[in-house]
Amino acid sequence: SKNHLASRQSFWAELNVARLDHNNVVHIVAASACTPASQDSLGTIIMEYAGNCTLHHVIYGTGYLTGNNNDGLKYDHGFLSTAQAVVYSCDIVAGLMFLHSRLIVHLDLKPANIFITEHNVC
Repeated sequence: SKNHLASRQSFWAELNVARLDHNNVVHIVAASACTPASQDSLGTIIMEYAGNCTLHHVIYGTGYLTGNNNDGLKYDHGFLSTAQAVVYSCDIVAGLMFLHSRLIVHLDLKPANIFITEHNVC
C-alpha cells in the first residue's frame, strides 16, 4: 500500500542519518530491518539515550529540567524563559540546517520529538 511504501522510505531515510554526526542530532547506535513475522514493523532503530525531557515537557511544564544550571541563564520556577527559548531555538535551527545541508528533511518535527539533554542542549 502507499502508506507502507512511505513508511519503508521513512525508515530507510532515518537509517541514512546514522552516518551523520552533529551535536544537535540524536545519534543512531544500531539498526535492523529484521523483525519477527508476527510484528507489522519495518525494523528497529536504536538511538543514543538523550534523556527523558522533551521540549513538550518544558513548554507545558510537565517535567522541566532539574539539576545544575551552569549556563548563566535564569529559570523562572520551571517555566521557559525567553533567553532559554532563544537558546533552544538556535539549537534546533543548527540541527535542522545540518540535516538540510545533507538533503535530509525531518518529517515529524514537534516539541515531543525534541529532546533536551542533561547539558541543556536540544
